[in-house]
Amino acid sequence: MPRVKRGMSHVKKRRKILKDVKGYKWGRKKLIKLAKTARTKAGAHAYVDRRKKKRTMRGLWQIKISAFVREHGLSYSRFIGLLKANKIEVDRKILADLAVNNKEVLSAMLSKLSK
Repeated sequence: MPRVKRGMSHVKKRRKILKDVKGYKWGRKKLIKLAKTARTKAGAHAYVDRRKKKRTMRGLWQIKISAFVREHGLSYSRFIGLLKANKIEVDRKILADLAVNNKEVLSAMLSKLSK
């Protein structure tokens, strides 16, 4: 059986790994063994953090809504309860945007809920 030399494919593989870790610190950008582990861990963190981002954003929206609603003498949970009782289905992202950019609209909505 003839001998198979894998020089070209080996170099391509290494080049791809080093391209992925460009900009990393210390040996992780130029040593293959360290670069491989760095890339693997970076991929794992990226996957997890894409999911964490959604949690963080929801928390931020709740804080923005809560801050606005407290100015009008109501708690966040009471406000959400009023929305559900009146069958108003506006998500927290939109409510947070209204609380920051269109306070008049949200205060008009709040005054109608209170009545």
